[in-house]
Amino acid sequence: MTSRPRLVATDLDGTLLGADGRVSDRTRAVLVALEEEHDVPVVFVTGRPVRWMDELWTDVGGHGLAICSNGGIIFDVANREVRDAFPLTPPVLLDVAARVRSAVPGSMFALETLTGFAHEPDWLPRPGGGRPHRGPEPVVAPLDALVADDAPACVKLLARHDEADPEDYWRTLDTVVGDLATVTWSSTGALVEISARGVTKATTLATLCAELGVDAADVVAFGDMPNDVPMLSWVGRSWAMADAHPDVVAAADAVAGRHDEDGVAATLAALFGLAGWAGAADQSPGGPR
Repeated sequence: MTSRPRLVATDLDGTLLGADGRVSDRTRAVLVALEEEHDVPVVFVTGRPVRWMDELWTDVGGHGLAICSNGGIIFDVANREVRDAFPLTPPVLLDVAARVRSAVPGSMFALETLTGFAHEPDWLPRPGGGRPHRGPEPVVAPLDALVADDAPACVKLLARHDEADPEDYWRTLDTVVGDLATVTWSSTGALVEISARGVTKATTLATLCAELGVDAADVVAFGDMPNDVPMLSWVGRSWAMADAHPDVVAAADAVAGRHDEDGVAATLAALFGLAGWAGAADQSPGGPR
């Protein structure tokens, strides 16, 4: 990258957001400065479903677009509607589930759809708790009923196993169904996210950037988990967070500060010369790799 970036793409949890799951005042000020002073949009590119975004829409900025469900959705924030979706087809989804059940008995499934959340009857709250449900009441039914002809399209299939090692489970499922769908992982538990084949944060970001007339070389990105690797590999320059997964650190060009210490904001402030907001922008030895 030889010129100043024209677009910033950032993951949310473990990356842009603090430990409280919110955008800090410092980070918000940097995002506003990029939009208003430099005309550089900041696009949220998250594994979160739309139903988990309500409290964050005010931080999206004037461009009003976000990528949710690991690339499964481009969301029009101003109109609060899905602008584009890249769903799994029912036959592929059912084939994926059958293979996973055969390879790892005890696997359970849930769906993020265009209208909310749906899950099998045995998909119970995770041991030790977890995030409370948000959005409309979940639809509960056997998997074949959840993907019937009149069911909402599924943009992300979730596979879970409460006794499996998280990383082993992810890698096993990638081996078992990677020829049918895109398999990734961004959780602390054995909760694997499955999208339509070829759909990643990178592919949907590429679609959005093409519409905006922005080349990959003019995009910078931030992430912390394996679902961010395609995006970090696609952009012109990328940062892994200081506490990122090793695969992410290996894929990125540099390492930013911790997410709970405004690492993204500090890096962007230094990159764009935003006076008063810069900090420890890059923690990799000798600067960017």
